[in-house]
Formats: sequence, structure tokens, C-alpha cells
Amino acid sequence: MDDEDILREVVTEMLEYLGYKVTCAAEGQEAIELYNKGKKSGNPFDAVIMDLTIPGGMGGKETIQKLIQIDPNVKAVVASGYSNDPVMARYKDFRFKDIIVKPFSIEELGRVLQNLIYNETDAVDEMYG
Repeated sequence: MDDEDILREVVTEMLEYLGYKVTCAAEGQEAIELYNKGKKSGNPFDAVIMDLTIPGGMGGKETIQKLIQIDPNVKAVVASGYSNDPVMARYKDFRFKDIIVKPFSIEELGRVLQNLIYNETDAVDEMYG
């Protein structure tokens, strides 16, 4: 989920290169609807990457709370260029499983998702200490 079209396109290409099937949303309400639809159809999302700040829309901080109501075990990663934001510093307090700081490389993205989906450990500890 990201409000910037070009960023959604680039990250989609990165994820598809890594072998993931991708669904994009421009803001929180759309992400919630897509997540709910996937869960109800028996094709749930393995992970969600959400931009922290969406001008004029629902950002990651609000969206994660709604997703938790749908699925308490949602595997959500918060993404932001604002590495000093309190949510980024205390992401677990907001029920995110991990963070990724923009701009990120395909290697960082792959490592975060690999750990989240398959190992369920925090890749952020490896990347950012």
C-alpha cells in the first residue's frame, strides 16, 4: 500500500522478480477491502507492506488497527522514509511485525519478506541492529 503510483510500480516489479504475487492499494481503505476479500475467498495474503503516511487517506498506522480486527495474525510491514518516526522506532507497539526504511533495495525487501513469511523473525534486527 502506497499513495505514490511510481513507487507501487517499482515495488511490484521487485516483488514479482522475487517470485511473489502482488496486489496493490493506494490507501488504507482499499487495502482493508482487498485483505478482507482475500481472506474470505480462501486466498489470504501472506504479508502486507504499508506506507506509514498517506496524505489525504488512511495510512499504515490506522490501517494496521483495522487489519488486526479482520486477522489478529496479520503479517504487516510498515514502510517509511521517516526513519525517526515513533512508529518506525516502536513498530511492535503498533502491531507491525517488521519495518523497512525507504529507499530500500530488492535484497532488503526480499530479506524482510523471507524472514516474515518463512522464519517469522524480525529482519529489522539484522539490517538495522
